[in-house]
Amino acid sequence: MDYQLRPAASEHVAQIAEIWHAGWHEAHGQIVPTELVTLRTMESFLERSAENQSGTWIAVSDATVLGFCMVREDELYQMYVSPAARGGGVAKTLIGDAEKRILGNGYQIAWLACAKGNSRAMRFYEKSGWNMAGTEVVGLDTSQGAFPLDVLRYEKKLISSEG
Repeated sequence: MDYQLRPAASEHVAQIAEIWHAGWHEAHGQIVPTELVTLRTMESFLERSAENQSGTWIAVSDATVLGFCMVREDELYQMYVSPAARGGGVAKTLIGDAEKRILGNGYQIAWLACAKGNSRAMRFYEKSGWNMAGTEVVGLDTSQGAFPLDVLRYEKKLISSEG
C-alpha cells in the first residue's frame, strides 16, 4: 500500500472525523455505557478532529486519508485506520510516528487509554511493545463536559535513536 505521513490540514478534518466516528462506534459501541455512545455523534467527531488538528498526523494516499494519529504531549490520544487500509502496515507506521513525536516532545514514557474490552486494540498495542500499566478513570471530552470512563492504561518506554 502506497501512502505518505504528513501533518493533518483543515481539508482533512472531515475524512479524519469519518474514520474516527466509524472506527470508534465499531470498537466501542458495545463496550462502553450507552450514555457515552449517545454523545459520540458525527458532529462531535468533526469538532474534536478540528480541535486536535495541530497534533494530528495522517497516512494519506493521493487525497484519501487512510488513518490518523493524534498526540497530546506524552499521550497517544487517538489512532484509527480506515477498514480499507487495515492490514497494510498503516497502524504500525502511525504508532511508530506517534512514539517519535512524543519522544520529540521531551517524554521518555508514552501512555494511552484503551477501553476495557477493546481486545483488537489491546493485542495491537501489546504487539507494538506497549505494556498494560493498570487501570484509571479518565475524563473523556464530550459536548456535556468530561465523561468519566474506567480504562486500561498502556505505557511504553521510548528510546532515542541517537543514543
